[in-house]
Amino acid sequence: MDKPRTRYFNEMHADDGSVRDIYSRYSHWLAGLAEGSLERKSQEAELLFRRLGITFAVYGEAAGAERLIPFDIVPRIFGAAEWQRLELGLKQRVRALNAFLHDIYHDQDIIKAGVVNARQVLDNALYRPEMQGIDLPNQVYAQIAGIDLVRVAENDFYVLEDNLRTPSGVSYMLENRNTMMRLFPELFASHNVAPVEHYPQMLLATLREAAPPSVSDPTIVVMTPGAYNSAYFEHAFLASQMGVELVEGQDLFVHQQKVYMHTTEGPQQVHVIYRRVDDDFLDPRVFRPDSMLGVPGLVETYCAGNVALTNGIGTGVADDKSTYLYVPDMIRFYLGEAPLLSNVPTWHLNQPDDLAYVLAHLPELVVKEVQGSGGYGMLVGPTSCKAEIEAYRQRIVAEPANFIAQPTLALSTCPTMVESGIAPRHVDLRPFVLSGKSIRLVPGGLTRVALREGSLVVNSSQGGGTKDTWVLED
Repeated sequence: MDKPRTRYFNEMHADDGSVRDIYSRYSHWLAGLAEGSLERKSQEAELLFRRLGITFAVYGEAAGAERLIPFDIVPRIFGAAEWQRLELGLKQRVRALNAFLHDIYHDQDIIKAGVVNARQVLDNALYRPEMQGIDLPNQVYAQIAGIDLVRVAENDFYVLEDNLRTPSGVSYMLENRNTMMRLFPELFASHNVAPVEHYPQMLLATLREAAPPSVSDPTIVVMTPGAYNSAYFEHAFLASQMGVELVEGQDLFVHQQKVYMHTTEGPQQVHVIYRRVDDDFLDPRVFRPDSMLGVPGLVETYCAGNVALTNGIGTGVADDKSTYLYVPDMIRFYLGEAPLLSNVPTWHLNQPDDLAYVLAHLPELVVKEVQGSGGYGMLVGPTSCKAEIEAYRQRIVAEPANFIAQPTLALSTCPTMVESGIAPRHVDLRPFVLSGKSIRLVPGGLTRVALREGSLVVNSSQGGGTKDTWVLED
């Protein structure tokens, strides 16, 4: 095993090289393995993923090109008390974000109080005026939230970003666990790992709670853009796990402000659509008229309360990276509480002082597009060459309001299987928070790992992989 690095917080090893308590049993098991056995298990895991078709498409590559998502067989481990603290902070944050979304589409109290500038909301490209005054069941807009966390010290976590539109990755969390249990049953016999396999049932219950109040036994579907979408495996996987239909826009139609699905037995009314289609493509009568992915009349039916969409239309204004700056203020404003999870310090480049500082320190910072995702369109200053930095500088100067900047965090590392053996690699964590009549989540989430040595970019589209995340119960 490579010698642990001391520059970053190593989740398995202390600075003196000793194994932290939470990893002690796993480390003992690891030390007893025969030479080459872990490598063989890693190859077996890859074969399992290929057989199951656990892939993702990468935009910009040849049409239909798919990659096998890299899976690391060394788990990431949390203790029960540590997870409980994170869970409280996650629930608090998502509760405030949903309160914010309800408020901006109703009374806009947070704007009137001067906590958030009106232009930040009303001029945001992801704000949907069609939603103004529309009441949603339980006042919940984001039933499924993926909150990205990074760790920089033992009890020091930051929220990197909030994903409230169509957060993805939960299928990998579930398949990672299935694969680990199949390959290493002895580990689960010796570790009291909290289960995650009930997530599809929790999701189904959340979707049922989103149904129009007059419907007691809702028909639920998962709506996908189609097989060429980067997350199509997940769409099909979740529909199968919940026992509901996977549909495309062409499988649905609207009649008299109700949504129906074509079936072999005739039209069937649909009450809840777990949509994995972005706002712009949902309804060609309201948003993009050239969209072939949506359903004409869907927005009118939604606003009439005859069908539920999860997540709701217009949630994107709350996960915009420039709105992210205000989430701690939202928690104080709506909940009257101090934030339990901190934001990463952030500069918004529409502010002259912030812009001047960032332009002077680009080689030290991470810069992101405010509406970007998937690791695309960002600058990681410390790992970029002078030409890349200067090209990005010109983009910032041309449209500074389109960018935020953050310090380059010392992301924690976890032991990871690489060609040379087991070595530390940087990780983040995406827990999935479900909001209905209550807020719930399974213990753990999707750990993403930057497989290239020194890389801080964990996105699968940028060469990252995933790990199973263990929360050990007391």
